Amino acid sequence: MENDAKLSIYRAARTIKRKDNSLYNALRPIYDDSIFIGEVSQLWPQLPLVANLRCGLWYSPKFHFTCYFKSTDGHTNNWYFNTSRLNFHIAPLAGQKGGCFIVDSTRRGKRFPDGFRYRRYSVDWDCSLHLPLWVSDMEKAAIEDRLEGWTKDLEASGADIATFASCLLRPLWISQRTVIWINEVPDYDSWDFTPIILVSTSSPSGVTQHRMTSEFSWNYIPGVGDDEESWARGLSPKLFWNHPYDLISAGPDSCNQKVADIVEKDRVYRAQRGQNAPQTTAKPSVSGGSPNLPCLEPQLCSDIFRASIPTEHASNVDCILNCDQWPISVHHQKAGAHLFLPIVNSKMGRFSLFDNLSSAVTFAHSNLTKGRTLLICCHDGEDISVCFCLAFLISLFDDEGSFDGGETGITKYEMRRRLVYICKFAIKARPSRGNLKQVFGFLSNGKST
Repeated sequence: MENDAKLSIYRAARTIKRKDNSLYNALRPIYDDSIFIGEVSQLWPQLPLVANLRCGLWYSPKFHFTCYFKSTDGHTNNWYFNTSRLNFHIAPLAGQKGGCFIVDSTRRGKRFPDGFRYRRYSVDWDCSLHLPLWVSDMEKAAIEDRLEGWTKDLEASGADIATFASCLLRPLWISQRTVIWINEVPDYDSWDFTPIILVSTSSPSGVTQHRMTSEFSWNYIPGVGDDEESWARGLSPKLFWNHPYDLISAGPDSCNQKVADIVEKDRVYRAQRGQNAPQTTAKPSVSGGSPNLPCLEPQLCSDIFRASIPTEHASNVDCILNCDQWPISVHHQKAGAHLFLPIVNSKMGRFSLFDNLSSAVTFAHSNLTKGRTLLICCHDGEDISVCFCLAFLISLFDDEGSFDGGETGITKYEMRRRLVYICKFAIKARPSRGNLKQVFGFLSNGKST
């Protein structure tokens, strides 16, 4: 009887948890928090809105750009300065526009995500350290002691410091607890610095709150956008903002079916156009004699890899390395101009990338030797294709950019410098640690680490 009672309590707790984590309980807080983002962005409507991938993307329908700051970058006592996530494009963007917003959220009861704790920009004017008010004096002193070392790391990484120093950047922090007197909001161009306005969407209570209207009741979950795998059911931020009012007005009882209908309709739409649709066996096809390149976001790396083409045509590309899990139909007259290597991410396959790097380097060398332009593409242009680009840059080019003079005995430091160079052009690049380890294993001794 005692075990039955414990089991009943366990089942009841699981039922309550499932109800709390329902789809509507995720989408409704996102919608409510987006109203706050809209209000803040209207204080300085001239400034572009930037989403911190991936959580921030859920909180507005009209982001102009994205960036990628990991929460671990701002954890207390985390003294590692990560030069692989410099977000090069933010400094010139803010300089050109007079500033920008960066949007993110947190679900741990903090006013701001840890990724917002420190913003490290190198400038020549105001050398004082600007931190949010909740950072203790002890931690501030510890950070100040490390600034010179971090500056040297930045210089050694090969980063274009002149770009960072082109304007005086300073972070400002805004949350739902911030008091803003509307009649005293300064013009963005009246400041003697360029503001990077870090906006936390989440209610800072850090606990689930029960909320209700005359029609529905739901649980507010702060920062739920950071956990989309557990609830999204195929819904993406883009799909959500194509149908926000339909989904919110559906209520808790009808929301799941509404999402299922939207996701399925979108899947059929993409499948009919030969695009990546994971739940179907239909393969991409060629329409009207032009090769169809679906869901590809080609990346640019100086003159080495050029991808200045619309994603639906490949007329300006001589050869293609497709490292997505789905094949694409491409008609090239030149022999050996197309290679398909279906790669899975490092969580799904620890050696998937490593096992295919040799074939890919041979393919790239053969085509680049003939003066061909190479397009490297994957599902999102953020991870696997960037890792292939990194491997080619190191294997086939020396540090001066001369072809067929690749580096030998590469170190992690040198690999990091090359990655910094790639990220200057591929601003959405965010290669995973597991995939970078496979690249390093291949480049060092031909052994996966």
